[in-house]
Amino acid sequence: MRLPIRKSERLKIHQDEGPLHITPVGLQKIKDELADIKSRQLPQAIEDVKRTAEFGDFSENAEYQEAKGRMRRLHNRVMKLEEQIKRSVLIEKSQVQTVQLGSTVVVEVEKNKKTFEIVGQHEANPVHGRISNVSPLGSALMNKTVGDAVTVKTLQGDVIYTISKIS
Repeated sequence: MRLPIRKSERLKIHQDEGPLHITPVGLQKIKDELADIKSRQLPQAIEDVKRTAEFGDFSENAEYQEAKGRMRRLHNRVMKLEEQIKRSVLIEKSQVQTVQLGSTVVVEVEKNKKTFEIVGQHEANPVHGRISNVSPLGSALMNKTVGDAVTVKTLQGDVIYTISKIS
């Protein structure tokens, strides 16, 4: 059964372009989610559409409309995940002692040590120490070496981060 593509959905497809920098673990999570949707969630949604279609008039059949909407959302998620997999570029840990994607950086800020992992935008989670390479701090740290100091502008003023270790 072919689902119509709505204008808002067409606009979303071209929203994310360019490479998706991702760690092997992050890529595996995307692949696992895609496999779960295709093997378990999508067949269940198709069955729900078939079952609710038997209730009669489609225009007044709320269960059918909801089942159809759920199936459409799952198809959209599958397309998005497949697109992310196609665009993914694996982040490999390098032996070079400069900050790159995939590096774990220990910085000293105001006599405190903080550890950050530099990842792509898709996997960024600052609460858990995973910052994006395009974030203010991440972009300032890129291509720096141990001992370098970077200044990042914040709402409270400039903060100086000194790199103490790269792994």
